[in-house]
Amino acid sequence: MPPDVPVPQVVFTGPQVASVGMTAARAREAGHDVVTSEVPFDAATGAALLRDHVRGRAGLVVDRGDGLLLGATFVGPEAGELLHAATVAMVGRTPVHLLRHAVPSFPTASELWLRLLEDLPRELRHPALRG
Repeated sequence: MPPDVPVPQVVFTGPQVASVGMTAARAREAGHDVVTSEVPFDAATGAALLRDHVRGRAGLVVDRGDGLLLGATFVGPEAGELLHAATVAMVGRTPVHLLRHAVPSFPTASELWLRLLEDLPRELRHPALRG
């Protein structure tokens, strides 16, 4: 497997810990200008439906220059289920301004994707606003 292929990893603990790609620190070390997005796991209605008291966090690492996803981490119930979308986005080199058009079904935990993308700077979500 080529070294640039992101390999998803899930630790099946309570809560699950799932990640793919680089952390913000690793991306900076690799020379990327990064922007991060982080939201609580209960930011999505669907995630709150999984349990009465949902705890956890979800985060993205994005290259500020090209808007490509460099990494994603999910910590919470069934976090491993959210990881595949990040892996597909990374392998397909899909910029985040296009990901925001991939609307998740409601109410599901995948709504976290919308919250994460909404948390990114506006110019990454709307590239026409870049100077």
